[in-house]
Amino acid sequence: MNNPPPKRKKANSATSSNPESSTSDINRSENPASATIDVVAVEVPELTPEEQSDRLHLERKVERAFFEAGKALAELRDRRLYRSTHSTFEEYCKDRFSYNRSRSYQLIDAAAVVDNLQKCPQIVDILPTAEGQVRPLTKLETEQQQEVWQQAVEEAGGKVPTGRIVKDVVQRIIERTQVPNSYQIGEVCQILAKDNPELRGKGGCWAIVTAVNDFSCTVKIWNGELTVGLKHLKSYNYLPTECEQMQVICDRINRVYSSALEESVQRFLESLGKLKRSYLTAVEEKLLSVIEREYGVVD
Repeated sequence: MNNPPPKRKKANSATSSNPESSTSDINRSENPASATIDVVAVEVPELTPEEQSDRLHLERKVERAFFEAGKALAELRDRRLYRSTHSTFEEYCKDRFSYNRSRSYQLIDAAAVVDNLQKCPQIVDILPTAEGQVRPLTKLETEQQQEVWQQAVEEAGGKVPTGRIVKDVVQRIIERTQVPNSYQIGEVCQILAKDNPELRGKGGCWAIVTAVNDFSCTVKIWNGELTVGLKHLKSYNYLPTECEQMQVICDRINRVYSSALEESVQRFLESLGKLKRSYLTAVEEKLLSVIEREYGVVD
């Protein structure tokens, strides 16, 4: 009886079941660098009208976060809602929000600017989205704030302008409206520190002009020298002889103040630094003379 011949395996069966063999065939038949990969596109569903409304609402909340913070801080300050735990608003902000005084008032001032901009129909739909965009506007009058913002929006192509664009527009307007510096060297003025944190503690001090710049004056006060913008100075309109008297008083106080002082002496000299007259009273003259002798600065 003849045995049936053995079954043969299909040649391509082993090849198709062996990954290494398949890879080898691909490498031989085609360059991997030129291989084409088919990608199936995934269709992203469009937002529903309700989702579009929610997105816009949430975007507005993010954009107005600094505004809401400033409004809230202003109310906390004005109503003194911090008084149960803190003696001052500044201490409260530091402990509760980790804001220093400068940051707290930056947000408050920015919120006031946005409030003002919202009253302008032409720009109601293009409002600031960050505190830095309105910071240059805080020192302007309300009408100027609106004018600058409108111009900045135009320069930004109808979009929300950057802080740099706003600052540049503000600078051009300041230079355009700047009153020429009419102060003279030796003139005695009063320092107005309002809205200028750099002059904190110097408001009300007399100042003697030592240099006249384009938009500021360098002045000498009872304990040193500084540069002050024109809007922060107000002339006492003293006569030339009165200005000379103030110069003598200033020199005397400066010589004493350069020494190491007791706190009571420093407080006395500080009070002389805010005189609203061009002379010392008899008692002030005696006290200053005693201090001069005590610290060895008598001519």
